[in-house]
Amino acid sequence: MTKADWSEAENEAIVADYFAMLGEEIEGRSYNKAGHNRKLREEVERDRGAIEMKHCNISAVLQGLGEVWIDGYKPAGHLQAALVTTVRRWLEKHPDWPALPPKPDVAARLRAAPHGSPAREQLAELAESVLQLGPSPLQRNTPPPNDLEKLRLIAQTYDVAGRDARNRLLGQAGEERVLLHEEIRLKAAGRGDLASRIRWVSHLDGDGAGYDIHSFDANGRDRLIEVKTTNGWERTPFFISPHELEVSEEKENWLLLRVWNFARAPKGFELRPPLDAHVSLMATGYRAELL
Repeated sequence: MTKADWSEAENEAIVADYFAMLGEEIEGRSYNKAGHNRKLREEVERDRGAIEMKHCNISAVLQGLGEVWIDGYKPAGHLQAALVTTVRRWLEKHPDWPALPPKPDVAARLRAAPHGSPAREQLAELAESVLQLGPSPLQRNTPPPNDLEKLRLIAQTYDVAGRDARNRLLGQAGEERVLLHEEIRLKAAGRGDLASRIRWVSHLDGDGAGYDIHSFDANGRDRLIEVKTTNGWERTPFFISPHELEVSEEKENWLLLRVWNFARAPKGFELRPPLDAHVSLMATGYRAELL
């Protein structure tokens, strides 16, 4: 074993420490990175720089696995294959990681605010705090990372899309956040009448419709929203069923609202049919990856 190789025990120690810091960050609590580094040096007998680089390697693994990572440790490739195994093992032992964020209380505050009050004038700002919507990576002309293929290989070993698809609590929480966002968006446009007519179709009628939420634009036109939620970055793969794909081609006002980074600060973007103009569809269900 060369000095560059980390043992299984060393990998386990730094991965456990990394998730301890990440948990603090997600919950909004402060922690001391330098202190964590000093303590780790006593366990793994590595210098400060080696530990910092290993933290960046763990971030790269989490990016590939469709999970959140520590903001201050930018994902860095050229990682040890054994590290992927260690991170996967940690996640498999903690199937509820990460905990879902608390539901925002924005809706209750808005209902209590009288018309013409400052709270009503800040509806658009509040909507942004519920779910930050922006253009897709393709619309921003954001190139994929240089090591995208390596990230895809990591994702395939873990079945990122399948893991999130099985997480019904995550999917439900994402739909609830979109419901609230749609309600606030319409109220901000002065269409409280339409906001009151929004239907959570998948919750009320089941999954047979091919979309989750029936909302409206400010002119009263339908918005048939299929929500796809993951905790990872914006290019995390997700599943779309053959029926959903069929409905996307049949319904004029169908759209896919892609929610990502849900565990920390939910963000989203819209994709409109034809979906194969935005994603590559692999016949496993389909598994969709941004082009």
